[in-house]
Amino acid sequence: MTVLKTSMRNFFAHKGRMALSAVAVLLSVAFVCGTLVFTDTMNTTFDKLFAATSSDVTVSSKDASDSGETTSGNGKPPVIPASVLDDVKGADGVKSAEGAVFSTSVTVVDAAKDSLSPTGGGPTIVGSWNANEARTMEITTGAAPEGAGQIMVDADTADKHDLKLGDEIGVITAVGTHTAKISGITDFTVTNPGAAIFYLDTETAQRTLVGESGVYTNINVTAASGVSDAQLKKNVTAELGGGYKVLTADETAEANQESVGDFMNVMKYAMLGFAGIAFLVGIFLIINTFSMLVAQRTREIGLMRAIGSSRKQVNRSVLVEALLLGVFGSVLGVGAGVGLAVGLMKLMGLMGMELSTDDLTVAWTTPALGLLLGVVVTVLAAYLPARRAGKISPMAALRDAGTPADAKAGWIRAAIGLVLTGAGGFALYLAGTADKATDGSLWLGLGVVLSLIGFVVIGPVLASGMVRVLGAVLLRAFGPVGRMAERNALRNPRRTGATGAALMIGLALVACLSVVGSSMVASATEELDKTVGADFIIQDDNEQPVIPQAVAAVKSTPGIDRVTEYKWTEADFTTPDGRTTDDTAITAADPTYATDLRVETVAGKLADAYRPDSMSVHEDFAKDHGVTVGSKIDVAFKDGTTGTLTVRAITSSEGVVDAGAMYTSIDTLATYVPADRMPLDLLVFASAADGQKDAAYKALKESLDGFPQYEVRDQTDYKEALKDQIGQLLNMIYGLLALAIVVAILGVVNTLALSVVERTREIGLMRAIGLSRRQLRRMIRMESVVIALFGALLGLGLGMGWGATAQQLLALEGLKVLDIPWPTITGVFIGSAFVGLFAALVPAFRAGRMNVLNAIATD
Repeated sequence: MTVLKTSMRNFFAHKGRMALSAVAVLLSVAFVCGTLVFTDTMNTTFDKLFAATSSDVTVSSKDASDSGETTSGNGKPPVIPASVLDDVKGADGVKSAEGAVFSTSVTVVDAAKDSLSPTGGGPTIVGSWNANEARTMEITTGAAPEGAGQIMVDADTADKHDLKLGDEIGVITAVGTHTAKISGITDFTVTNPGAAIFYLDTETAQRTLVGESGVYTNINVTAASGVSDAQLKKNVTAELGGGYKVLTADETAEANQESVGDFMNVMKYAMLGFAGIAFLVGIFLIINTFSMLVAQRTREIGLMRAIGSSRKQVNRSVLVEALLLGVFGSVLGVGAGVGLAVGLMKLMGLMGMELSTDDLTVAWTTPALGLLLGVVVTVLAAYLPARRAGKISPMAALRDAGTPADAKAGWIRAAIGLVLTGAGGFALYLAGTADKATDGSLWLGLGVVLSLIGFVVIGPVLASGMVRVLGAVLLRAFGPVGRMAERNALRNPRRTGATGAALMIGLALVACLSVVGSSMVASATEELDKTVGADFIIQDDNEQPVIPQAVAAVKSTPGIDRVTEYKWTEADFTTPDGRTTDDTAITAADPTYATDLRVETVAGKLADAYRPDSMSVHEDFAKDHGVTVGSKIDVAFKDGTTGTLTVRAITSSEGVVDAGAMYTSIDTLATYVPADRMPLDLLVFASAADGQKDAAYKALKESLDGFPQYEVRDQTDYKEALKDQIGQLLNMIYGLLALAIVVAILGVVNTLALSVVERTREIGLMRAIGLSRRQLRRMIRMESVVIALFGALLGLGLGMGWGATAQQLLALEGLKVLDIPWPTITGVFIGSAFVGLFAALVPAFRAGRMNVLNAIATD
């Protein structure tokens, strides 16, 4: 009880100093809990949606995916004959059955030809209005579509695009463009996570989406009373035989959940990874806080030891304070996490993915995990300061506050730090010289971990030297005030090292990712300049195929001299060594593609691969299967027959564009794949006639004005789009890393605040002998700037080393240019100085307001 009372008294006596550490715990726990609540809520939303929209049993083509994705290579959904509906109705246990048609390979535009697709990545679905849809959709305005001239739209899409009854809408598919007027608006009875949904009557949907009547994409079956879904599936399968895919509601919902599960897991674990970084940075803050509090209470602890407190009691007293801090910060963090999750839901709503707070899901494991992590991390971080407190002897009560540095421990620490840093550097060297990226990535991971730990351990040693250098460059110009700031930063190298290390971690990751991102852009740009010979590239950024009408529009554009179609499909290869590789990608293109993409060949000529019954393979494939120019490969095309193709060229496996691709001609593909199953173009390349590039570029955009799903880019546009994609990804990562940097800033603030308290008497004496308030505040700000720049130098140097090593691995994949983004690195370094200034504002202000006499009288 005495230990608890002492801990409570000390905790509340230093509540202001504990607050910043509590904020670090709060932020870290909030990020963990917010991530879990947000992803659990998304899972709940999708589970409800899939459960509500799945019929008892669904019958579809064997070519359809379990998740209901309808798009095949030809841009049309796989279908089943309408006669199957009568067979299904005849199965035992069927209460009702209804045929439906829907497709996700569509683009819907308004009268101004602007796309009505979601901006948040959700699908655009056009389907037939049926009883199964009516279970989850309620017509709120107008009526269901009747006839070819009517279409119905969901309320969310209507609100976003200001659509109303009577507005004309165009549905663009591989079949053609169908226009209709809005006859009704329907609203979800469950949460719509961001899809845009349009309904036609069944006959119109068949003609618009498939191009023929008398077919369905799926049949929705409802079970009779007392018949389970599993039994109904068995009965329907027995009636139809094995030629169709038959799934229960649970199986359909599970398949749909799996289709979004990968994305959900990537997002979840990425965000938890950043939360872990914030926890790591928070550890330094907590260690610093308790180390300084213990140092300031040296005399007090010595008195406690003198009157009978044991080492264990002192140790426990500090750990109980940490426990209180962990519980306090974690409880607040759990609440803040729920608020963060709601904020993320609102943000996703702005991006087009609607998530209702009615589905907010807080599993009991979420607060439990948050509390456990927050408390355990805080107590573990306080263990070393607590152990140091327990070693304080009763004789310390007779000395001034503060404990002398342990010189032996310093040398041991330096030796361990050098060993770890050296081991990390050697691992990075092995990564940079690896022959395979997979092998090198393991060494890279080990090198990052060891070098990071090494820098943390050796931080105090580095602080002694680097602060002197920074002081000589930046502080000496400010005279005695600058020199005092330098000496204050050097007074406790361990503290300065820990504070700088907290900032180092976040900035090291920023620098590493900046180098990797910049190198990727530079490498891709150089590769595009070397290999791409076409003037324009036409594609859908959501990887939808280019429909024939759009290809025809490109070919008819004035000023276009050459158009190359580019298709992609899969096939099973049987090579001369007798082995078969299943579902191998093969690219079919026009012969002009050999000009549009200058692929490096190691044997033969790529142009010959476009001759009849010919192909190319990449170098790694050729080595693995003993293939040479002239070898024959049996190719079983997906949706087609098997042909024997002759290898005419072997291309390099390296490169950024089409790395590892195998080519054949579209004519060869058409020989073995029926016309109605031919895949649509994935890309279209076009080149202008001599001297007409600018005019052709403008004309091409005008030709495709009616197809807003496609982007027309020249090489400059393509490079800029690539740069923007990588930049958006990096900005998102930087935003997440900002959490760790915020925690690090709190660490600088806390260190300075406690340092000011520690030096209260000293500050009073300096003020008494003539130091002005302005000079005092300047001294503290300079000390903060030096600490921040010290952390920035460590982090940026370490991060650039990591990034350069990572680029060496990327070079094995064709990204061979190392590009250091000096403007970004310089900006971050200068920004770190402002971080130091900002962190020092409150401590400097408080120091300047000290009463001189009271400060001198402080014990």
